[in-house]
Amino acid sequence: MADDTPSFDGYSCPLPIDRYPHVLMAHGGGGKLTHELIERVFVPAFRNDDLAPMHDGAILSPGAGRLAFTTDSYVVHPLFFPGGSIGDLAVCGTVNDLAMCGATPRYLSAAFVIEEGLAMADLQRIAADMRRAADRAGVTIVTGDTKVVDRGKGDGVFITTSGIGVIPTGVDIRPTNMRPGDVLIVNGPIARHGIAIMSVREGLSFGTQIVSDTAPLNSLVTVMLAACPSLHVLRDPTRGGVASTMNELAAQSGTGIELDETAIPIDDEVRGACEILGFDPLYVANEGKLIAAVPPGAADAVLAAMRAHPLGARAAAIGRVVSEHPSIVTLRSSIGSMRIVDMLSGEQLPRIC
Repeated sequence: MADDTPSFDGYSCPLPIDRYPHVLMAHGGGGKLTHELIERVFVPAFRNDDLAPMHDGAILSPGAGRLAFTTDSYVVHPLFFPGGSIGDLAVCGTVNDLAMCGATPRYLSAAFVIEEGLAMADLQRIAADMRRAADRAGVTIVTGDTKVVDRGKGDGVFITTSGIGVIPTGVDIRPTNMRPGDVLIVNGPIARHGIAIMSVREGLSFGTQIVSDTAPLNSLVTVMLAACPSLHVLRDPTRGGVASTMNELAAQSGTGIELDETAIPIDDEVRGACEILGFDPLYVANEGKLIAAVPPGAADAVLAAMRAHPLGARAAAIGRVVSEHPSIVTLRSSIGSMRIVDMLSGEQLPRIC
C-alpha cells in the first residue's frame, strides 16, 4: 500500500514562529506576527488598566478643566545616546509640550514606524525607556499603532506620540501674555542634549562624556505654578535652541527681548565642545529645558521654587522683556556690546524631533 503522507522537504514555512531576533515586514502586516510584537514588546512595556481592553481606541476620564492636546514625531539618530534614547525623547517631548501649556499630562498615544531588520532587543529597550519616562512623568500610554517599512526605507524606528493633559482652573499660559518688564528664566545649563547626540553621531570625544539632560518637566512646572499661578509664558527650547525660541516668543507677543550673555548658564565642557564644532550654544537643541516669562514681582519666588526642585537647581534669570525693538531679540555680550540674535537659518544639527 502506498504512503499518502505529503512530503515538505525543500519547503520553507512562512507561518509565524515563536521568536525573531529582528523585525520583519510581517510584523507590520496585521497578522499573527503583528499581534506577537504587540503582546511581547509593547503590552508588557506599557501595561496599564486603560490599555488592557485593547480596543480600537482608549476610553478615558481626563477629569474636570480644560484639555491640552499635542502631537509630535521623533526621528533622532542614533537611537541611543548618553543619557537617553528615542524612547525617552518621544515621551518627554510630548509631556513637556503639555507642561508648557500649564497642563497636567494624563495620557499618551505611541505610533511606531519600524524599519525591517531592527533588532528586536533594541525595540524592547526603546519600549522600556518609554515606560520609565512615562512613569517618571506620571502619564500612561493608552493606545498606539505599529507599521513596518522595507529595509532601507527608514532609520531604525520613527515614533509619533500624542498627549492629552488637563489645565487647572485659573492657569492661562500663552505667548501673547508676555509683557514688557517680564523676567526671562531658564531652568539650567543649555545645549547639553544637542552636544550629547552630536558626540556619539560623529564619534567625538571631549575628555568628559557629555550626557543628555532629557527629562519630563511637568513636576517642575507644578512648583512654578504654585509660586506664581499667573505665569505668562512657558516654552521648551528644543529645535533651534534658545535663540529660535526667543525669536518665536518676541514675534508672537510683539515685544522685544534683551538677553544677558553672562547670565545664560552653559557648562564648561559643553561650551568647549561648541567651540570645537563651531556651534553657537544659543542655537543648539535642548531637552529637559524650559524658558519662562514671569511677572517681575514674582520672579524671585519662582526662581526660589525652581532651585528647590532637582530639575531647576541651576535656574537663572537670563534677560527681560522690553517694549523697545518689538519682535527683535538682542544679546548683551560679556564685554558689554549688543548684537541681534536672529532665528536659526538653515538646517539644525542634530535634529531631535
